[in-house]
Amino acid sequence: MTHEEHHAAKTLGIGKAIAVLTSGGDAQGMNAAVRAVVRVGIFTGARVFFVHEGYQGLVDGGDQIREATWESVSMMLQLGGTVIGSARCKDFRDREGRLRAAHNLVKHGITNLCVIGGDGSLTGADTFRSEWSDLLNDLQKAGKITAEEATKSSYLNIVGLVGSIDNDFCGTDMTIGTDSALHRIIEIVDAITTTAQSHQRTFVLEVMGRHCGYLALVTSLSCGADWVFIPECPPDDDWEEHLCRRLSETRTRGSRLNIIIVAEGAIDRNGKPITSEDIKNLVVKRLGYDTRVTVLGHVQRGGTPSAFDRILGSRMGVEAVMALLEGTPDTPACVVSLSGNQAVRLPLMECVQVTKDVTMAMNDRKFDEAMKLRGRSFMNNWEVYKLLAHVRTPVSKAPGSTHTVAVMNVGAPAAGMNAAVRSTVRIGLIQGNRVLVVHDGFEGLAKGQIEEAGWSYVGGWTGQGGSKLGTKRTLPKKSFEQISANITKFNIQGLVIIGGFEAYTGGLELMEGRKQFDELCIPFVVIPATVSNNVPGSDFSVGADTALNTICTTCDRIKQSAAGTKRRVFIIETMGGYCGYLATMAGLAAGADAAYIFEEPFTIRDLQANVEHLVQKMKTTVKRGLVLRNEKCNENYTTDFIFNLYSEEGKGIFDSRKNVLGHMQQGGSPTPFDRNFATKMGAKAMNWMFGKIKESYRNGRIFANTPDSGCVLGMRKRALVFQPVTELKDQTDFEHRIPKEQWWLKLRPILKILAKYEIDLDTSEHAHLEHISRKRSGETSI
Repeated sequence: MTHEEHHAAKTLGIGKAIAVLTSGGDAQGMNAAVRAVVRVGIFTGARVFFVHEGYQGLVDGGDQIREATWESVSMMLQLGGTVIGSARCKDFRDREGRLRAAHNLVKHGITNLCVIGGDGSLTGADTFRSEWSDLLNDLQKAGKITAEEATKSSYLNIVGLVGSIDNDFCGTDMTIGTDSALHRIIEIVDAITTTAQSHQRTFVLEVMGRHCGYLALVTSLSCGADWVFIPECPPDDDWEEHLCRRLSETRTRGSRLNIIIVAEGAIDRNGKPITSEDIKNLVVKRLGYDTRVTVLGHVQRGGTPSAFDRILGSRMGVEAVMALLEGTPDTPACVVSLSGNQAVRLPLMECVQVTKDVTMAMNDRKFDEAMKLRGRSFMNNWEVYKLLAHVRTPVSKAPGSTHTVAVMNVGAPAAGMNAAVRSTVRIGLIQGNRVLVVHDGFEGLAKGQIEEAGWSYVGGWTGQGGSKLGTKRTLPKKSFEQISANITKFNIQGLVIIGGFEAYTGGLELMEGRKQFDELCIPFVVIPATVSNNVPGSDFSVGADTALNTICTTCDRIKQSAAGTKRRVFIIETMGGYCGYLATMAGLAAGADAAYIFEEPFTIRDLQANVEHLVQKMKTTVKRGLVLRNEKCNENYTTDFIFNLYSEEGKGIFDSRKNVLGHMQQGGSPTPFDRNFATKMGAKAMNWMFGKIKESYRNGRIFANTPDSGCVLGMRKRALVFQPVTELKDQTDFEHRIPKEQWWLKLRPILKILAKYEIDLDTSEHAHLEHISRKRSGETSI
C-alpha cells in the first residue's frame, strides 16, 4: 500500500460530517459500535454527531443532535443498552417527519448517516435516502434551506449496522447483541440446572425471538436441552406424544433434570402458538412431573456486552465509517455484516428483502423455505440439535460393522473441552459405534487408562469448565510401543484428539510413527481447544472465547477502580504463550491504550511513546490508562520492567499498578460460543471419522496411511475444514508455537486508532460490496 493511500485514510473525512443513531430495540454492543464510529470518524478528520433517541431525535433536532468528542465516548464500551438512547418513532414514518429530519441534517451539514438497529430501522433509512432529493426540493421551495445548502447536501450516504439480540437479519452470521443475550440466557440456564439437580424437575424456559428461533436453538445446543420449539420448524402433529416419550426416556436413563426451550414465537404446523404454559400443563397432566416455567423477558437485553459483541461492534463501526466516506451517489445503501470472521458489505435492501422473504415463507407455512433463507449457519445448528437431542437406541449392527473410536484431551485445560467430548461420544453412539474415553492424554493412552463411555457418561458435560477426562502436555513419541499395544488391546480404530498446540504436534508425531508402527495407521482428527488460540489451521480454538471474556470482565473492574481514583495506569499480563491473540482481542474489547505482543516487536522507543501518550491522556477528562502485555511478548521487557518504567516516568502525573491474571483465564464455565463451537466441532469430527474408517477398512482391519487420514478440523474464514497435519507444518513457527500467519493481526490498527494513536489505517483490507445470494451458496459456515 502506498504512502498516499495511507495518508488518505487520515484525510478521508475532512470537510465531511457523520451522524450516528441507534434505533429500535436496544442490544448490548451498540455502544461499542457508536464509540468506534465516533473515534474513527474523528481520526479521518470528519465531524461526528450523536443523534439522541433514534429517529425521534432526528425529527426533533435541536439539542438532540450534538457534536461528539473523543472523550464523550469514553467508558462506554462496557455498558449495555445504548447510551445515546433509542425510541420507537411514529413521526419518521410520515413524510412530514422525514422532511423535518432532512432539514435538521442539512442545517448541520451532515450527509452521512450511520444507523444501528434492526430491519425496521434500516428500511426506514433506505426510504429516507431514496426520497432525499425530493425532500431537499420541498425544503428549498418552502424557503427553509438555501440553494447553496441544497447543493452542498445533494446526496445522503447511509450505512446500516444490525443491532438485534434475535439474530434475525439475513445476510450476517451474527447481529450485535446476540452473543451477549446468549450469555444472559446461559447464566440463567446454569443457575436453574443446579436447583433442578436438587429436586427432580422439568424446566420450561421461554426466550425471546418472536419471529426467529436463533436464541432458542443455540441455547438448546449450549445446554443439551431435551427439546426446543422454534417458529421456523414447528413440530409434527403428534408432538405431544413424542415430547412426553422423550422426557420419560431421559428420566429412565438417570437424568434428574429435563430442560425444554421455547422461543416466544413458537407455533405448531397450523400456525397456532405453542406457549410455555401449554407445555407445562401437558407435562404435568401426562407425566405428573414437577414442572416450572421461567420467562426470561428483558433480562436478555440487559447486562454488560460480551467480548465478542464489543469486538464485533468495534469492527463494524470502523467499517461503517469507511463505507460512508468512500460512498458516492451511485453506491447503494449498504449494511456491514459478519461472515465467518470477515466483515463484508452487503446491499441493505437485498438483506431486508431476504429477511422479509423469511416472514412471508413462514406466513405461507413454507417452513423448509424459511429454514433455507435463514442461511447455512442456522441450518447447521438445527442439524446438530436434531442429531444430539433425538435419542434413539442405535440400530444393532451386523457383527464387524461396529467401529471403536477413542476420545482424549491433550495440553492445558480449556473451557469447552467437555462439550466437545460430549458431542463426540454421543454422535459416535448414535451411529451405533463403541466410544472409548482416554484419561490424561497420550500418557493415559500409553498406560491404558481407557474406559468405554455410554450415553449418560457425558450427561451434563456441556456447561462444565476444564477437562473432566484429565489432560496432560506429554507427547506420544517416547511411548509409541505402549500406545501401539493399547491401540491393539482396545481395538481402537480412530482417535479424536481435543487440545492445544501439543495435540497438533502430537498428531505430527503419530504421522511420523506410522513408518515404524502399523498400529498407528488409524485415522485421527485434532479439534483445537486452547485459550491461547495458537493451533495452526484454525482461526478460533475452543476455550479462547471464555478466556477472553474472563480477561474482559477483570479489565472492566480494574478500569472502574481506576476511574474512581483517577490518574492511574494498570498494566495487566495475559496468558497465551507467544501468541498475542488474547492480549490483542482483550485490548479491543476492554478499550486498552496498548497491547504488547510478541508478533509485533516493540522497542524502548515504543514504550516511551506509550508513556508520553498516557501523560497527554491524563490532561484530558479521561484520567486512567489500561495496558495489556502478553506473557511472552519480550523476554527483557517483562511485566515488572514495564511497570517500573511507567512508575518512574509517570511520577507526579500518574500512579501505576500491575496485575498478572494467571490461571483464572483457563477456568470458569464455558461461554455460549465455546459450548456451541465445541459441540459442532465434535459432531463434524465424528462424521468425518466414520467416513475415513470406512475408506481405510481392508480385510477386516483398519489401515490408514494417507496424509488426509490425520487432520486438524479448523474454522477458516467462513467454513469448517479438515486439513492434513503434515500440510500445516509449513504454516507453523514451531519455536514459538504459533501459526506463521494470524488473521487477527489485521485488527491491531483498529486497537491503536481507538486508543488515539496517530497511525496509518491500512485501508487495503476493506470489505468489498458483495451480494447476498453469493453468501448463501458458499461452503458450510459454522
